[in-house]
Amino acid sequence: MTKQQIVTSMLEIGIVPIIRVNSEEAAIKSIEAVYEGGIRSAEITMTTPGAIRALEKLADAFGDKMILGAGTVLDPETARATILAGARFLVTPALKVATIEMARRYSTVICPGALTPTEILTAWEAGADFVKVFPCSNMGGAKYIKAVKAPLPQVEMIPTGGVNLETIGDFLKAGASAVAVGSELIDNETIKAGKYEVFTERAKLFLAAVKAARS
Repeated sequence: MTKQQIVTSMLEIGIVPIIRVNSEEAAIKSIEAVYEGGIRSAEITMTTPGAIRALEKLADAFGDKMILGAGTVLDPETARATILAGARFLVTPALKVATIEMARRYSTVICPGALTPTEILTAWEAGADFVKVFPCSNMGGAKYIKAVKAPLPQVEMIPTGGVNLETIGDFLKAGASAVAVGSELIDNETIKAGKYEVFTERAKLFLAAVKAARS
């Protein structure tokens, strides 16, 4: 897939599951579960033990059937390592222009974290494909997205923090291009119980919520 095809697909899917778990095995099983539920994109955070190995295994297994990303990418070195492992997009918690530059060097989709209007615009002008607005819930959630989109309509924003089945529609209607969902979709208590099928069912519910909000 080309970079533009990945951007287009991520916009169409409308939701990026954040896989922040306690083991490589849990990361792989969680992504397999959301794939079964119909979501064709997910990020593995670099805080997950064995995250790079999990990326490599999943990239081999899924090929172009799943758009795999790396989350919590803090620096250009980590960005490069995840790209070589098979990440098709990168997500950062904070704005670091050098990481955006590394992603652009490898023609890889980048979604840097930013919060204020200044940070959001700086990220966009530096070449971000999306801007992760984080932590969004602490700033008022969907209302904050609506306020920032007014002067910056050209910026593709993905709010992160506070996204659940109740709020997802508000975020999309406020102008979010897509949303990122963490523990509301993938949580460690369910993993401890070994009930990965719960994630499959949740994935279906989130996709239905995206469709309903957009229709």
